[in-house]
Amino acid sequence: MTIDPRAHLRLARPSRDLSAAEAFYVGGLGLSVLYRARAQAPGEHDLLMVGLPGAAWHLELVGGANLNAPPTPTDEDLFVLYLAGPVDEAWVDRLVAAGGRRVSQGPYWDRWGVTVADPDGYRLVLSTRTWSNG
Repeated sequence: MTIDPRAHLRLARPSRDLSAAEAFYVGGLGLSVLYRARAQAPGEHDLLMVGLPGAAWHLELVGGANLNAPPTPTDEDLFVLYLAGPVDEAWVDRLVAAGGRRVSQGPYWDRWGVTVADPDGYRLVLSTRTWSNG
């Protein structure tokens, strides 16, 4: 069996506050809410899925009273978006106003983009580079 390179990708993370995460990723970054659910039974989580309509990826954030594993981000937990151009400072300002915190990610990423920690401390890198897999 092989993995189809067009397969959809979901990145899942816990969140202490889904409202704050939504403000950051939707209001600040500009993603759309693709799905939302409230826990209906014991052991279920509140759920927020954000992304770009039609994209082959999305970010799933789980939270609520039944959250078993609180967020424990490290400096290396990166969500990198390759923009293929300069990062608009107004966009960074909007992310900060939406609960983010601009941080240094070291010489490589500081040279090739801007890093903003989300309200849970996970790091979003807006990279000026393009992605090439070949």
